[in-house]
Amino acid sequence: MKPLSGISKEWSEAINDFLIYLRLERSLSDNTRDAYLRDIKFFLNHLMPKDPKDRNLLPDPSAISTRHIESFLKAMTDSGSSPRTQARTLSGLNAFFRFLTMEKRIPGNPCSSIEAPKMGRRLPVVLSLKEIEAMLDSVDLSIPEGHRNKAILEVLYGCGLRVSELREMKFTQMFPDQGFIRVIGKGNKQRLVPIGSHALKALDLYYYWRNSLKIMPAYEDYVFLNRYGRPITRNMVFLIVRSQAQKAGIKKTVSPHTFRHSFATHMIENGADLRVVQEILGHSSILTTEIYTHLDTAFWQQTILSHHPRP
Repeated sequence: MKPLSGISKEWSEAINDFLIYLRLERSLSDNTRDAYLRDIKFFLNHLMPKDPKDRNLLPDPSAISTRHIESFLKAMTDSGSSPRTQARTLSGLNAFFRFLTMEKRIPGNPCSSIEAPKMGRRLPVVLSLKEIEAMLDSVDLSIPEGHRNKAILEVLYGCGLRVSELREMKFTQMFPDQGFIRVIGKGNKQRLVPIGSHALKALDLYYYWRNSLKIMPAYEDYVFLNRYGRPITRNMVFLIVRSQAQKAGIKKTVSPHTFRHSFATHMIENGADLRVVQEILGHSSILTTEIYTHLDTAFWQQTILSHHPRP
């Protein structure tokens, strides 16, 4: 994503240097850097005078105050943005201005005294095992890409991977005889993740079609490819998952990440240790993993209420 055009040299240099910092020092992915850039663009669009003749009146980074941030958040509220969206955007701006403060380009972080909007903890969408199996059974294995699509679903659910981790999977990271794959997650952190027999069998059936493709040398190590022999895109994985959910008659909003949520929830429901699930998912904090214990609680709470004679 390109930085916003029509801004001052001070803003342009500050944004470019921040993106370089995120890539080189924080080792953040392209998707994460793009998210930070979207937050900054959103803020600058709010500050930007409507009349192009007044564009030179846009305050420099050093002139941004708490008042500007508060005005921006109010505008987000007025436009109907949820507290969660506001909190995430504020977090992105906070990181940007914290970087500028650290670099001594501005006197202080204008976000530091602003409290993030209060928001309830939203439980993620989770599929039942029956729904997972319905999606797997809905894959048409008679089409050329059928076994690939099934292997994608099996690996997403069987290993609890992020979509970026799935599309970056390489043969040099796989150890099928030992039952593990080496996953490179956020911040280039590596972890070992078990891979089960169902996923390995689906992969073996997929390799016959994959090996029939004309694959460029640069992509030979990538596991999941499109029909042109190139690494499958993030958007294509989303389309495959949504298409199979529709074919399986599932009304929930399903994405690749739904399989990751379902994997973690089912693991905890079956008695897996929370620390083990944290390690497999690659969460830096166990607080992130604890959301799945709440899902488990919500499940049995609803079960009790639906069967209790006096709910």
